[in-house]
Parts: sequence; C-alpha cells; structure tokens
Amino acid sequence: MLTLPNLLTLSRIVTVPVLAGLLWWPEWHLGYAIGFAVYVLMGVTDYFDGYLARAQGTVSKLGIFLDPIADKIMVAAVILVLTAQGVLSGPYVGDLHVIAGLIILIREIAVSGLREFLGGIQVSVPVSRLAKWKTTFQFVALGALILGEAAPGWTVLVGGIDANVPHTVGLFTLWAAAALTVITGWDYLRVGLKHMD
Repeated sequence: MLTLPNLLTLSRIVTVPVLAGLLWWPEWHLGYAIGFAVYVLMGVTDYFDGYLARAQGTVSKLGIFLDPIADKIMVAAVILVLTAQGVLSGPYVGDLHVIAGLIILIREIAVSGLREFLGGIQVSVPVSRLAKWKTTFQFVALGALILGEAAPGWTVLVGGIDANVPHTVGLFTLWAAAALTVITGWDYLRVGLKHMD
C-alpha cells in the first residue's frame, strides 16, 4: 500500500504546512524563494507519482484517492495564503484578482462533491485534456505569483506602472486557469446532471 508513488503523494500533503509557512511573510523574499523551490518540487512529485504508479503497475486505490486530494489541498492553501497576504492584487483592478482564485476554489469543491456522488452510482468521469490544461495554467500561475514575491526587483514599465514580471504573468495565467475552470466545471456538471433524478 505504501508504494513509492503513494509516498510521493503523501509527501505533498505533509509539505503543505511548510509551504504555507514560507509564504506567510510577503516581505521575506528568501522565504518566498525557498517556497518557490518547494512548490516546484511538489509539482514534480505530482507528475512522478502518477507516472511511476502507471509504469510500475502499482496504481492503487489509496493513490487514486489521495492524489486529487493532495492537489486540491496544495492549491487551496497557496491561494488562501496569497490572498491573506495581499499577493492576489494588481494594477488597475486591485483585489478583484481574488475572484479568479475564488472561482478555482469553488470549482474544486463542487467537482469533488460531484465526483463523490457519481462514484456512489458507479459512474466515472475521466479527466479531459482541457482539465489538464487548466491544471497546468493553475500550477504556472501560483508558481509565478510566488516567484514574483521572491524577486520584487524583476520589473518592467507597462503603461506608466512598474509591473513585476512574474507577478503579472501569474495574474494573467490565474485568470486563464479560472476561465478553463468554469468551462471544465460545466462539462463535469453536464455529465452529473444526466445521472440525477
């Protein structure tokens, strides 16, 4: 049961409080740099746990159960901490960037509930290619936002405003992830509605 892929998945869950702690102080640029490295490492383990499980033929019920939970815990923790520390804020629209994070969190909760319902009636919903793109944009967005706090001097002048390059990339890709979140969430909901009385 505790195969290498499952241990990698568990390591992501255990590391979430460490990552949240590193991101708690926005003025601690070294903490954000270390947090970025931890975040990337967590993303790498996310890729390898599934790859190794399939390659070694050790796909388990525990892994199938834990992997999406680990992803959702990590994403939720990062979004909440970045929101609390004012990182999900930017030029022109200020704190409205929090809405993109909120959309992602709502979708994750709704899809988890829907998957649980459908699992109870033995209906599986495969992950679509678009959902994988959503995950990629989400991963890039949160990583870029963390990196932006680690490198505050990495700025360019845009429309008379000094814009931090990674932070700006992070905000744009967060909105892209939120848009894909709505599309893929609707796709899952349509499948679910067919099986509801």
